[in-house]
Amino acid sequence: MGVLRDHPELALFLCLAAGYLVGRLRVGPITLGGICGTLIVSLLMGAWAKVTVSDDVKTIFFALFIFSLGYMAGPQFFANLNRRSLRFFTLCLIELVSVVGIAYGLAKAFDLDVGTASGILAGAATESAVVGTATEAIGKLRDLTPEQITQYQGHVATAYTVCYLFGLITIVIYTSQIMPMLLRINLRDASRELWERMRGAGGGLESDEREALPGMVGRTFLVTHADGRRVLDLELALGGRVTVEAVKRGSKVLTPPPPDFELTLSDLVLMVGRRANIIEAGRVIGPETPAVPGLDTPLATAQVALTDKVGEGRTIDSLLKEHPEFASGGVYVTDVLRNEQDLPATPETVVHRGDVLTLVGARSGLGKLVSKIGAVVKNDATDFIYLGLGIAAGSLLGQLVVEFGGVPMSLGTGGGCLISGLLFGWFRSRRQTFGAFPPQAASTLKDMGLAIFIACTGLVSGPQAWPLLKEYGALLPFAGIAMVLVPATLSLIVGVKLLNIEKPVLIGAIAGQQCSTPAITSVTQVAQSSVPMLGYTITYTLSNFLLPLTGPFLVGVLGA
Repeated sequence: MGVLRDHPELALFLCLAAGYLVGRLRVGPITLGGICGTLIVSLLMGAWAKVTVSDDVKTIFFALFIFSLGYMAGPQFFANLNRRSLRFFTLCLIELVSVVGIAYGLAKAFDLDVGTASGILAGAATESAVVGTATEAIGKLRDLTPEQITQYQGHVATAYTVCYLFGLITIVIYTSQIMPMLLRINLRDASRELWERMRGAGGGLESDEREALPGMVGRTFLVTHADGRRVLDLELALGGRVTVEAVKRGSKVLTPPPPDFELTLSDLVLMVGRRANIIEAGRVIGPETPAVPGLDTPLATAQVALTDKVGEGRTIDSLLKEHPEFASGGVYVTDVLRNEQDLPATPETVVHRGDVLTLVGARSGLGKLVSKIGAVVKNDATDFIYLGLGIAAGSLLGQLVVEFGGVPMSLGTGGGCLISGLLFGWFRSRRQTFGAFPPQAASTLKDMGLAIFIACTGLVSGPQAWPLLKEYGALLPFAGIAMVLVPATLSLIVGVKLLNIEKPVLIGAIAGQQCSTPAITSVTQVAQSSVPMLGYTITYTLSNFLLPLTGPFLVGVLGA
């Protein structure tokens, strides 16, 4: 025990390891997750060993977490601020008003302190970030003694743990099992039907699957019909949608052949293009042959962020026509990435500035095109200049204090870094030549930042846990269940009766407004489809930004 007190870093990382181990335990479709597991372990260790951790450690790691969260969500958050997403914003508004109203009502009805009420809000909303923003806000209340601040911050962690557990179980069961019964649908069949209406009968690929018939292919043909034709004429005859990458005549290989090169009988031609067009090439040139040694030629790949204003809102087909270099250089768009979501690169796909296009073709052709439509994405190493400026800007923003009805309101470091992260992430997405923060690096900082913050909170709050449980033991589970059922049920009614949201998408959106990854995981397992994710991603992004701001708001109102 003395070793842990003398070396808090040892206790901290033991809590992380043991907490994530506890978080892996599964009961049916439910797992606690690493964050909740870490909080449980750290509360127990804090009560036993009474470890002291500097508040500066919590502040730094929470800033890293909340900025990374905002950075990752920024592009999608601003992309969802449109008329189409307005109905999903309504669901998030229902969530916000409900959880804040219920937490405030319970605080007044049962004379709860500000820490317990904030913990109920964070736990029942299953939003870990509220623990941080509320804890920080309590530390800035002017009328509390240092002892009261420590006590109330401990109550946040304890109430969060209990309410989170019951709220998590409730939202998982309610969305995946009960809601489909209330809506009188078979979630699997309804998801499949909706997918077929939106995208056609073809389903999506799982993470470990690849296309058996890729859209872009290379094939070799034996010239039997195109004797005397020039390479340029052959490409034009095929609509400019395929390119001749190489020609083998005897032992000589031309890579690439000049446009005016004339083909003769028995030449072997390597064509590259989309599958449907390559099939047509065989009818014009001659029979397809097996791969020919020495005839293959490598194709370069580049991920290019679309920054050309002319390309905004255009289909891929019109973009190709606007830039004839695609056809002349033998370059093809094979994938479109928008806010970490893959889109099909069909001729009808509409692209926007900031989209990342995967271009495949000859290296010389790629070089000419990149400078005309955008810039090569640089995302191989973290730009710590951009990252540092973003967190510094968020910290400064969090220090601003605004009087609201006589109550001093402040975003704090958490709220400031969240808004800064959203803006910096969105700005980076518009022109991805600077400010690199690779998704894996951002996800690691986000998870570690929150985990260490939670561990610090639990270690400090351990001694206050048991007295609070004895005082409010029955209230906390009730609050956890009620604060899930009320907003989820209201959203279900409003979504069906007023917003006309497709039922599988609505169920996913309700899981998203609750920021519950376990819930959407369970829903997609029941649906055996990713269709509910269409609603989840919108509400999850909006709630991820809005719910953390409810912590300082509730603290400010109750602490006034």
